[in-house]
Amino acid sequence: MFQFVRDERGMKMSRNLYENLADSLTKKGIDIARVEAAIKSFEIETPSWGYGNSGTRFGVFKEPGAARTLHERLQDAAEVHRVTGVCPSVAIHIPWDKVDDFAAVKAQAAALGVRIGAVNPNVFQDKAYKYGSLTNVDPAIRQKAMDAILECVDIMTKVDSRILSLWFADGSNYPGQVDMRQRKRWLQEALAHIHGKLPAGARMLVEYKLFEPGFYHTDICDWGMSLVMCQHSGANAQVLVDLGHHAHGVNIEFIVASLLDEGMLGGFHFNNRKSADDDLTVGSINPFEVFLIFVEIVAAERAGLITRPIAYMIDQSHIIKQKIEAMIQSVMNVQTAYARALLVDWKALAQARSRNDAVDAERVIQDAYMTDVRPLLEKIRTDMGLEPDPILAFRNSGYLAKIVEERQGELKGAASWG
Repeated sequence: MFQFVRDERGMKMSRNLYENLADSLTKKGIDIARVEAAIKSFEIETPSWGYGNSGTRFGVFKEPGAARTLHERLQDAAEVHRVTGVCPSVAIHIPWDKVDDFAAVKAQAAALGVRIGAVNPNVFQDKAYKYGSLTNVDPAIRQKAMDAILECVDIMTKVDSRILSLWFADGSNYPGQVDMRQRKRWLQEALAHIHGKLPAGARMLVEYKLFEPGFYHTDICDWGMSLVMCQHSGANAQVLVDLGHHAHGVNIEFIVASLLDEGMLGGFHFNNRKSADDDLTVGSINPFEVFLIFVEIVAAERAGLITRPIAYMIDQSHIIKQKIEAMIQSVMNVQTAYARALLVDWKALAQARSRNDAVDAERVIQDAYMTDVRPLLEKIRTDMGLEPDPILAFRNSGYLAKIVEERQGELKGAASWG
């Protein structure tokens, strides 16, 4: 297995690389102390379902030591936070993570050094939702879906969650199958009702997806439809962007910039894709896209456009990587993208834009993107009392061997898919 060796000589080399980088950035007018402070305060939420067995519609792939219960998922999330220092919250999915006592869950999470983050209702897996949930022609099924979501609102109160994260599989597969305008009205009415039930200080994030499982149409298929739904719902509804939910060729950073300008960007589900909604580890396929998204976010921060915190969340269901290592890898890649975006020379970029110099403008962006920020991130982790390489820290901890030994046998809930 490939390993980074961190001996005294290697650490000295890393310090030298950091000092050279800091000196170079300072000469460009970049405040390195401000950059470091921003990176240290940056937080990323991990999903409970990313720690359990997962797969595709072709089957579930079992992995030794995979989390089987919510408590085990919280343990794994706490381990990711222990080695990265930036993942203090865990998103939960209901009913996959449903338990009898959520007050106990809140206490368990706190004891592990994490907290419950976004609550995600599942209104797509029950057989009753074959033809839709909140858009179903059967009012009894629409009410069933509403009850499930309002149950999640109640869970939010019990675990002190401030985000209700909504994604709907509702759609159709054939022309003429449904009345699309009627479904839109049902959905608008339902979301407005849910918005009115949110706990004080909470937000409702509405996610969109181009297709799947509906292949003819999806009721909330793009950021425009999600935006419309949020605008009809109320002031505490915002759009959630999942990187894998777009058509090929769509400029996601433009969507991000537009939503930021409208004050409607609520959060992200970070992952990566090659084909469709692949849910691969972040940055594994297109790290430049992730970087460009953060360039727009940093630009908006500088312009004072971000008045409510953006919810940065991982959403991956990798099926061949070790679950915890893959999560750490995604977190590190998001950190890297953000760190690089903080190094953009905004003065030089503004000058290039003012004279319509596309070459120099791109060179400014590429210069930040190609900067090796590993010495910077290693220095920051050391400052935070962490090992400089989180994956190596995890591998050396013995945690994986421990859970493989402890988690023997099948339990209900061992897989998000079953």
